[in-house]
Amino acid sequence: MLYNNGKIHLETHVQVKEIMRLNVKTVDYNASIVNAAQKMCSRDIAGSCIVLKNNLPIGIITEQDINCKVVAKNISPNDTLVKDIMTQPLITIQPDMNVEQAIKMMAKSRVRRLPVVNGEEKLIGIITVRDIMALGATINELVHDLAKINSISEERGVCERCGCMSDELYPIDSLLLCSNCKEDESL
Repeated sequence: MLYNNGKIHLETHVQVKEIMRLNVKTVDYNASIVNAAQKMCSRDIAGSCIVLKNNLPIGIITEQDINCKVVAKNISPNDTLVKDIMTQPLITIQPDMNVEQAIKMMAKSRVRRLPVVNGEEKLIGIITVRDIMALGATINELVHDLAKINSISEERGVCERCGCMSDELYPIDSLLLCSNCKEDESL
């Protein structure tokens, strides 16, 4: 945790490879839009396919691309190729980068998905806003558990004045005092 101008900044240093998904949907750049849409619907997580050319990622096609660039313009999806409507260049991230860097890249580029590539630019995974939100929820749960532990310790523990164990401690002048020491303090 870093303290900067009275604000707390939590650094997690969680690497992208720790939360990325490995089951990335891909489609060849010469495939039809129908083929891409079928791939998006064939698995339980729909939304996008990474476009490959010679097994290397070169672009991305999303449901929004299909809706806005094909369906809304009444263009035949059978006669349109993925390479004609895909979004490129593809913004990627390395697996050893941290989630904070991924968030900054997503915000700067205004994207919700980052394909994860290794040193040879081979696709090895994908990280999405949803994955990052799940990590945030997990961290929030852990912090909540710590807060519970902290509140319990303030109710029960050792009096900071007399050193006796007590089931009830009271915060008085930045000290945790038992009921006897609390009464002595008020006299």
